[in-house]
Amino acid sequence: MNRFTGKVAVVTGAAQGIGAATARRLAAEGAAVAVLDLTAQAGQDVAAAIREEGGTARAYACDVTDGEAVEAVFAKVEQELGGLHILVNNAGITRDHLFFRMPKSDWDSVLTVNLTSAFQCAQAAQTYMTRQKYGKIVSLSSRSALGNRGQANYAAAKAGIQGLTATLAIELGPYNVNVNAVAPGYVATAMTAATAERTGHAPEEHQRLTAERTPLRRVAQPEEIAAVVAFLASDDASYVSGQTLYVNGGAR
Repeated sequence: MNRFTGKVAVVTGAAQGIGAATARRLAAEGAAVAVLDLTAQAGQDVAAAIREEGGTARAYACDVTDGEAVEAVFAKVEQELGGLHILVNNAGITRDHLFFRMPKSDWDSVLTVNLTSAFQCAQAAQTYMTRQKYGKIVSLSSRSALGNRGQANYAAAKAGIQGLTATLAIELGPYNVNVNAVAPGYVATAMTAATAERTGHAPEEHQRLTAERTPLRRVAQPEEIAAVVAFLASDDASYVSGQTLYVNGGAR
């Protein structure tokens, strides 16, 4: 498939995990991809892998919590890659604690990285998208938006992504901009490995315990989430907007 030929995509937090898998999937289908992470060096391996596979990608440094830095890097992407058609808001962190002992600094950092960054990136991207009357914004929410012990900050941020998504779909829809979110369940990434260690489990054991509670009896791989993001970023989803799609193996 070449659903993204002629399109330029920005993927935040693209150096590893779901972000890296999404960057590679979009590039494999023809997009020129801006691999954004805190440092350009962090994204170099992903960008290089894309180029080795015949795709087009460049690594860019950007602190997505800094609005001015976001505007500057998006302008650079537009100039160097020739446009800005797709934004995937994937950057995120966890700082897990039970609520009664959660420091406000961990509340602030998780809300800023996971939610405020999506606001800032979407606000910068819509300038290009509304002007050209075309755009796709896909943001990463989480099953944790429904509530998860030890993640009051993360759950609030990911629930906020869903509200932001629904509202932007209303405001940007008249400009032919689709805005959606993907809410993964357990995905085998470095982030969930860190969560496993926080709870006193080896990552493999944590995955096994989660799989036992999941109807499909396994956890997801980053590439499976990337496939759903790619669908929502494509014209196959041209009449889908304002939605949050849960990708969790049937878990309830």
